[in-house]
Amino acid sequence: MRSNAYTLIFTSITTVLLGFLLSFVSESLKETQRINEEIDIMKNILYSLEFTEKDGPWSGEEVKKIFDSSVIQKVVSADGEVIEDLIPSEIRADKMETQFPLYVKVVNNSVDGYAIPISGKGLWSTLYGYFALENDGSTVKGIRFYKHKETPGLGGEVEKDWFTNNFVGKKIVDKNGSLVSIQSIKGQVDTSSPDAYHQVDGISGATMTTKGLNEFLMNDLKKYDSFFQKIRVESKG
Repeated sequence: MRSNAYTLIFTSITTVLLGFLLSFVSESLKETQRINEEIDIMKNILYSLEFTEKDGPWSGEEVKKIFDSSVIQKVVSADGEVIEDLIPSEIRADKMETQFPLYVKVVNNSVDGYAIPISGKGLWSTLYGYFALENDGSTVKGIRFYKHKETPGLGGEVEKDWFTNNFVGKKIVDKNGSLVSIQSIKGQVDTSSPDAYHQVDGISGATMTTKGLNEFLMNDLKKYDSFFQKIRVESKG
């Protein structure tokens, strides 16, 4: 009887200890994953704002150091006002339709660009990325996608440099200052077209992905239009 009791107690203690260890390891892995995801997001914001890895890939510490020293996190309202003492991670779930994250690149104490999060449906998945403008509030500085499940070689090309580089230098507003966004068209852009200033070459075989991109990019830019209108006025002096 004593032997059976000992076995039962030993088994129970072992089970509890193993359960504790597994729980600890699981929580540690979740925390590591969360940190890695945060670093990846910071890195893609930096990429969209034209930061480059000149001396090889950044470490996680380098990403955080560059981000913290060169990017100011802000939140803007639907009417284009900066909400003081609020950063993107503090936006409440019930305020996400009226308060929007903004990442400001600062070089030598001067604004050198603005990045905003973009997301929306492609063909097979939701695409997530960042879209950046120059400090004039109208010229594209960069665009990066960091998460999607579009078809490799087709819609998946949205993340490739050959596609995203086409956005740089394009304008999101027409000559009257009205928002027109950027449109990925079928085929190549006709440089003689009056609309070429806000068009980029499409992706062959990925009509639905680029159609989705066109739609959600416009929708996301509309959220910030009041803010960037003010920036455009200020930049003209």
